[in-house]
Amino acid sequence: MKAPTVLANPLRPAILAAARSSRVKRAVTGAPVTRKLVDRFVAGENRESALAAIREILDSGRSVSIDFLGEDTRDAAGAQATVDEYLALVADLGALPEAADGTSGVRRLEVSMKLSALGLALAGDGRRIATDNARTICAAAEAAGVWVTVDAEDHTTTDSTLAIVRELRNDYPWLGAVVQSYLRRTEDDCRALAGPGSRVRLCKGAYREPESEAFQDRAAVDASYLRCLGILMDGSGYPMVASHDPAVIDAVAPLVGRTGRAADAYEHQMLFGIRDVEQRRLANEDKQVRVYVPYGSQWYAYFMRRLAERPSNLRFFLRSVVTRD
Repeated sequence: MKAPTVLANPLRPAILAAARSSRVKRAVTGAPVTRKLVDRFVAGENRESALAAIREILDSGRSVSIDFLGEDTRDAAGAQATVDEYLALVADLGALPEAADGTSGVRRLEVSMKLSALGLALAGDGRRIATDNARTICAAAEAAGVWVTVDAEDHTTTDSTLAIVRELRNDYPWLGAVVQSYLRRTEDDCRALAGPGSRVRLCKGAYREPESEAFQDRAAVDASYLRCLGILMDGSGYPMVASHDPAVIDAVAPLVGRTGRAADAYEHQMLFGIRDVEQRRLANEDKQVRVYVPYGSQWYAYFMRRLAERPSNLRFFLRSVVTRD
């Protein structure tokens, strides 16, 4: 008999479906109370707001990865606009004193980018366009003292995303890649990516995926995460432990002890607006902590994935709707 599905949020499938609904998008983005919760997860709609938000994070000893929100770009002009924004962001980050603070080999400033925002989904030569655009951003980032990580998206993009990362690493070996533990393939991907100098961000995954491609219950996703984390820690790359889960965080120290990793040979990552106290606690213990800071007007899909991940986020949102003035 098939075991029952256990989800962290029982409404997760419906919320992720709503993330792609234009009708629900209009309703959610038009509700004044939405802004209160969006402000918790998104550092404003423009670059100036994001730069202001990261100052406190950097001053607390944490590092940042900044994401200009957007995905599924459908025209070359939109992809170019995204590139232009990233180039301006990288230039602004390069002017910060932290851009020169890389004595441990860990760059405190990073940008995260989705290849679909750079044109991957464009008809015809989308892959070439996305690769060229990503290369342009990487070149600017290297000159500015800023790292880049390529975000994961839904499973249909995984092969092309990792292929582009491999190609770009010929020139930019520090380029980070993201893998998602809910995908059944990810253990093999971790083995392939765990080589010398390879930066790999391991997260659980936030897209709606078919059972043939992804584990559906929380216990299976968690178990996969810990297996993947062990593979990355046993490897010779730089694991980036992207999780707010206390069980995952508690599992890191024994793995570090067993493998003899130095403090600058891995890092914890958490999202802007989630478990700030825990982020600070880890930083105060001299752990490398990086905060993923998103900004931009295209916040809807990101916001919906945050609601789907944690029931507490959804309860907060619904309570705000019910009690609005």
